[in-house]
Amino acid sequence: MASKLILKKIQFSILSRHIKKLSTISTEPQFLGIQSKFTNVLKFTNAQSYEPIPIYRILQPPGQNEDKNYLLDNETLRKMYVNMITIGIMDKILYESQRQGRISFYMTNSGEEAVQTGSAAALTLQDVVYAQYREAGVLLYRGFEISEFINQCYGNYLDKGKGKQMPVHYGSKELNFVTISSPLTTQLPQAVGAAYALKRSKEKACVICYFGDGAASEGDAHAALNFAATLDCPIIFFCRNNGYAISTPTSEQYKGDGIAARGPSYGINTLRVDGNDVLAVHRATKYARDFCIDNSKPVLIEAMTYRIGHHSTSDDSTAYRSANEIAQWNAYAPTMKFRHYLENLGIWNEEEEANLIKSKRNETLSVFSEAEKKPKPSWKELFTDVYHDMPSHIREQMESLESHLKEYGEHYPLNSFKELK
Repeated sequence: MASKLILKKIQFSILSRHIKKLSTISTEPQFLGIQSKFTNVLKFTNAQSYEPIPIYRILQPPGQNEDKNYLLDNETLRKMYVNMITIGIMDKILYESQRQGRISFYMTNSGEEAVQTGSAAALTLQDVVYAQYREAGVLLYRGFEISEFINQCYGNYLDKGKGKQMPVHYGSKELNFVTISSPLTTQLPQAVGAAYALKRSKEKACVICYFGDGAASEGDAHAALNFAATLDCPIIFFCRNNGYAISTPTSEQYKGDGIAARGPSYGINTLRVDGNDVLAVHRATKYARDFCIDNSKPVLIEAMTYRIGHHSTSDDSTAYRSANEIAQWNAYAPTMKFRHYLENLGIWNEEEEANLIKSKRNETLSVFSEAEKKPKPSWKELFTDVYHDMPSHIREQMESLESHLKEYGEHYPLNSFKELK
């Protein structure tokens, strides 16, 4: 009997100490990796649980008052407009040249001029650009010459890529524009690595990485967003949501609130902007750039726009969208909206418009004619640039081909290739 009483006292003592210990803990431990609260209501969380992310804009539709609170200097405004018009003129000439069989491939920028120009104007040359294949306007704004675009599309000996890339796969080391590659989305994780390097070097610059809504459906996009967020990298993820991934509409690519909704889920500050409004794109990009550099953290921008042209010269978009749809968006083209704004400011007029189109068309045609006559890179360039110092097995291959051409050169168009000194 006594032993049972002693056992109960011991159990009571242990229980008392346990209760006392629990009372000293003010709150429950939090589950790792989330910030949440408990509820006794069981229900699904879905797209209808949140308000859609709003689209920031400055330029208003015709008939509505423009926002005058964001004014850039006249020189910058005019440069931006000239850039947008120049891209359109170059597109038309190179697109038609492909149809004539003079170049092998081309992709136009029609409908996305504001996305390219507005973002480019907010950057500096110290910022590193990782592009997809519809950012010619970014490169043009940074100083790439029309002749450099056309030489690349022709793959002649003045092409910086020495004819080793498809047309429109531009690159410029001097302008911090990383050469474009065809495989979709490979540039995203690469751009995060470059941003991490900038962070480690403590440079006052950021990386901007352009990609389309289709690229956002690739696995590399998710990996890149997560790496950038967890490593606190100064990078702007710039998504051009133009409605179609080649022929696949966005309605078949994802559910929910577009691409922007993914940003907060990864812990990334996010903006959604009217991609047909060059001023809104400029302001959003500048805002994002300042944040990236000051805080060494990523930003996601989703620019809502519309691809007016075909995906490429290999595509016929009328097979998957109506002519009425294209015409409707064409009426709200970015260049027309911006021109209306500039005319209202009194810094652009019909005469300047006609002179600009004539001069840029003549310049492009002149460069085009010259590029077409230039020889291709030397055949020896097939073997260069893979290694810094050419290894013996590559040199043997080059010498073997050289011997072959000495014997059978008359059967090859060697005169169309530049002699390598």
